[in-house]
Amino acid sequence: MKRKCLILALLIIGCLLFLQTGCQEQAKSTAVIKPGEPAPKITFENTAFDFGEVGPNRKNTGQIKFTNTGDALLKITKVEECCGIVTKLDKKEYAPGESGALQVEWNSGPRESTMKRDLTIHSNDPITPSAILTIKAKVMLQVVWEPERLRLFLDEENSGCPKITINCLDNRPFSILEFKSTDDCITADFDSSVEATKFILEPRVNTEAMPKNNKGRVNVNLTHPEGKIATILFNVLPKYTVRPSLMIVWDAQPEMPIVKQVDVLNNYRKDFEIESVSSKGNIVGIKLLEQRKIPNGYRLDLELTPPAAGNQASFKDDFSVNIKGGEELPISCNGRYSIRKSKPKI
Repeated sequence: MKRKCLILALLIIGCLLFLQTGCQEQAKSTAVIKPGEPAPKITFENTAFDFGEVGPNRKNTGQIKFTNTGDALLKITKVEECCGIVTKLDKKEYAPGESGALQVEWNSGPRESTMKRDLTIHSNDPITPSAILTIKAKVMLQVVWEPERLRLFLDEENSGCPKITINCLDNRPFSILEFKSTDDCITADFDSSVEATKFILEPRVNTEAMPKNNKGRVNVNLTHPEGKIATILFNVLPKYTVRPSLMIVWDAQPEMPIVKQVDVLNNYRKDFEIESVSSKGNIVGIKLLEQRKIPNGYRLDLELTPPAAGNQASFKDDFSVNIKGGEELPISCNGRYSIRKSKPKI
């Protein structure tokens, strides 16, 4: 009983000390100035600074002016900067009536966007010890292009790739320095010595050089100071789709077959034949039990046989659905063994 009372008393003392410390800290942060006692006061010309519309890829600078309108020395202890914003003060102490300015610098990005950031200025102003300032701007592109994304098809001439138009909004002539695409699968002719306010490019698509994931980008480098690059994303509708492309096997039993279904579809509505299925790593046994015709493809019943577990809790393998004609469609398999012990085979 005495031990319980002692513990309770210690807890009460700890809470009182905690509350006292908290009150002391609060008193420090919200110090009360006695009537007639001199105190600093930071007054801003504006608490929000709007850069307005700015161009991309540009260093932007500005300043936020303030004055010590109090009657004691103003001391700025810290300026909390937000991501991408750099600030600078000429000095940190200002006499009564003295003015100063916070220099602000930031770099606009390559795309059209709206920027809004907050800065916090800490000082010995008892009324506003932490003043919050807002910085905002709107990044406007001076060079635009269309289309902004390419959708390519393997069964169309030149993959159905349209012309690319690039023009400026400020009528400032520029030239094209480089046309570069992922794996160089898309190219276009241009003359870097020619300057104009508008270009129309005719891309050529090499389907054999397309990236394996059927996605990429085209970067057109320009000499325009406020639009140095035009980026166009592209993707290709693949010939085949496998659903699911990742098979998950839960509660697997070592060397006990299970059956999974997979759909193989031709996205261009072409007839095809499935020749076989196989394992890349020869870890999981795989057998094609049956294939049934469905719209635009086949539904496969696959028998999977997990390997002996040993000390492993999981297994993985890569499969391939082999299309007649040589094309191989990948499927990944991840499995986890059941925590229940399997019965020994008789």
